[in-house]
Amino acid sequence: MSETTEDTLLGGRVRLRQPLAGQLRAGLDAVLLASALPAHPGERVLEAGCGSGAAMLCLAARVPGLALLGVERDPTMAALATANAELNGAAAMVVQGDVADIGLARRLTQEFGAWDQAMANPPYWPAGTAPPAPGRAAATHEQGAGLPEWAGFMAAGLRHGGWLALVLPAARFDAGAAALSGAGCGSLKLVPLWPRAGTAAKRVLLLGRKGGRGPASVLPGLVLHATDGGWTPAASAVLRDASALTLGPP
Repeated sequence: MSETTEDTLLGGRVRLRQPLAGQLRAGLDAVLLASALPAHPGERVLEAGCGSGAAMLCLAARVPGLALLGVERDPTMAALATANAELNGAAAMVVQGDVADIGLARRLTQEFGAWDQAMANPPYWPAGTAPPAPGRAAATHEQGAGLPEWAGFMAAGLRHGGWLALVLPAARFDAGAAALSGAGCGSLKLVPLWPRAGTAAKRVLLLGRKGGRGPASVLPGLVLHATDGGWTPAASAVLRDASALTLGPP
């Protein structure tokens, strides 16, 4: 295993061992993704492409009593996710596997049961010119599985009425919406993430409900940085205090 560091998220509520450098290090996206999933105590939650486990462990720090299932293609990262779950006392099982394998989703459902919620920070750029480092390329550019396959994998074992959440670049929200709709997830919610007030969103959170038939909606979103460069109070509540991102009525 490559050299690692031990870092903290959510104001120290989560301890995370992760690679010393590279795109596989967890950041803002994982914390925001976890803040948006409307999970409840006792539910089963899938994270596809869980990496070192940052998002699912942030979710577990906010919502007690979750049963977590992580799927990760890279064996080194899957081992780190397992170790991080133990480090944080989270009830999690991590399976090494590829979201391109829809049969794996069906087997997991048969073996462990359907999941109530699902989330992912998928590789978001189409295949093409990718960073030279293999780990970095796999984290940012589609390699075999595109957004439709990611959505299909997560939705395959998602119970009716469960939510599927993605964090994506703003430029890919349309492709994400099409993928969720194609996987049978409707009632879409789009949450813009603005770097500063008055600037264009660079990231979005996108949620769809399996079997949902309600209209799509654009929610108020979150401004991350204040004029002095620090976090806004709303962003600090999510990123440091483990508050849920307000998404309106369910």
